[in-house]
Amino acid sequence: MNPETPSGPSTTKASPGYRVAVGVFVTLCALAGPTRAFGEPTASTLPSNPCVGRYALLDVLDRPTVSDSSCVVRPDHVVIEAGYAHAALYPTGSGHGWDAPELELRFGLPHDNELVFLPPNRVMAPGANGYTASVVGIKHEFDVSPAWQFAAESLVTLPSGDPNQGSAGTGVAINGIASYSPSSTVGLSLMAGFTSETEPSNLGGGRYTSFNPDGVVTWEFLPPWQFYVEVYGATHTAVGEGSGYDADGGIQILLSRNMEIDFEAGTRLSGNLGGYSHYVGAGFGLEF
Repeated sequence: MNPETPSGPSTTKASPGYRVAVGVFVTLCALAGPTRAFGEPTASTLPSNPCVGRYALLDVLDRPTVSDSSCVVRPDHVVIEAGYAHAALYPTGSGHGWDAPELELRFGLPHDNELVFLPPNRVMAPGANGYTASVVGIKHEFDVSPAWQFAAESLVTLPSGDPNQGSAGTGVAINGIASYSPSSTVGLSLMAGFTSETEPSNLGGGRYTSFNPDGVVTWEFLPPWQFYVEVYGATHTAVGEGSGYDADGGIQILLSRNMEIDFEAGTRLSGNLGGYSHYVGAGFGLEF
């Protein structure tokens, strides 16, 4: 579940802002495919389930996209995701900042369920250094066909963190995620949901709601290498603020069946979603 879109001057794309707030699941739109994992290198047909198999980790991981995966962690398995991002802040001229470790812990449960925990994230930005709020949630995966997968998740932002980057109150999000694989090398995904969250107390602690669409395209150009491009937004980025949209893209490299590294870059398109004008980052995913 990575890059979020925090409403303050946070530099992190993974801050529990827009992903972790309150909301109601919207339509699981068509044309969706998550961080679609690689299909078998020589296969011309789709695997029976892209969430399992030799290259499945790239499907299972939430990072480096803002959108979460439609795959859950398999029962009795644990996935650890972490990263670092360095950003030029918005408005232009506001300086630079960074955030780490963007940690996400995901635990596989029976019956296609998953428990997720996001510990506080450290954000360093001029005048707004601090720790973000903790987040807990659960996700359920629906296997529809070899080409289609769906998932629904509910996330709760705990009233925690510090006055600069934390959450003054409790937030909840309910998202729908749909993924579609038109071929063994191309994936499309859409995540959509409504969120309700509170700003940090130093920004007033006010509550606002937002609808958040997110689309991702992935392409396996050379196993085990995968490109992705993503566009996402929010109808409200803070109390009294309008919409904001950002884009990002990058590359994922599967070093082994259970280890991935990624490199990414993102940019502001409109509004003030995430508090940055552009950023670069890197991270990894491990499965045990």
